[in-house]
Amino acid sequence: MLEKTISLELIDPVTIYGVNNSNLDHIISLFPKLKVVARGSEIKVLGNEEEIARFEDKFNRLAKHIHQFNFLNKEIINEIVMVAEPKTMQPEDVLVHGVNGKPIKARNVSQQKLMEDYKTNDLLFAIGPAGTGKTYIAIAMAIRAIKNKEAKRIVLTRPAVETGERLGFLPGDMKEKLDPYLQPLYDALFDMVPAKKLEDYFEEGIIQIAPLAYMRGRTLSNSVVILDEAQNATLNQLKMFLTRMGENSKFIVTGDVTQIDLPNKYNSGLVQGIKILNNIEGISINYFDTKDIVRHRLVRDIVDAYEKADNLLINNEK
Repeated sequence: MLEKTISLELIDPVTIYGVNNSNLDHIISLFPKLKVVARGSEIKVLGNEEEIARFEDKFNRLAKHIHQFNFLNKEIINEIVMVAEPKTMQPEDVLVHGVNGKPIKARNVSQQKLMEDYKTNDLLFAIGPAGTGKTYIAIAMAIRAIKNKEAKRIVLTRPAVETGERLGFLPGDMKEKLDPYLQPLYDALFDMVPAKKLEDYFEEGIIQIAPLAYMRGRTLSNSVVILDEAQNATLNQLKMFLTRMGENSKFIVTGDVTQIDLPNKYNSGLVQGIKILNNIEGISINYFDTKDIVRHRLVRDIVDAYEKADNLLINNEK
């Protein structure tokens, strides 16, 4: 009798084992000739060589399915174990499958254009009002790049304007200091990546967070790098960030020029940067507007109302 140990790599055991081991028990029932013992992230299989090889092949297919879709149930297990070539192809318009198998894809024309431009450009700007999903779709593209092994890491950064980039006096390590500013990015990550896998990504440096002010001197190769809330970066900060680009990297810059929190709004590097970089090949500048808003239906009306009020104030000042 042979023994084989199978390790779960970057797969959440809870997802593959199921609630109260319901998935695992079902998998074991389909291999009555084997003895299967699961402990944490390792599975030991005892039996004859042919059956062990069949189990390992099917188990790898199950793991691949979870890696792609983040979801598993008895029906899928039956299809993968009992069918020679199960159909697990991902539709072309789906970027990734989030937690519980939720398909994540473009929800408006501007998001779709950003996805298309990502294929042929290494630097992308996504500019528009809150609620248009520009950051969310950027995170989804980054997660897809990791899953498809097109990149080795994701780097997330955002200006911490409220503290003037001086984070030292805050308690905790750098991640804890930055968490309040990066919460919108975390919200997207938690929606797309199971908790255990996300924890592994952070521990192994596959997903990194970096204060914008601390990125000086770095070269970011084989990465997808996202600068969020770029309207709050100065021109020098934006230039410093963009010149971190290394080989085989994609940089995505998102921002809303109507929500500049800098003391002097004219110092926004995003406003000036898109003018300076407008005609360079390999750079894509994408504009979102209120018709692209995908949050609650009232968000579009709120944004429109504030824009009208701002325009009225400007005209009255003239």
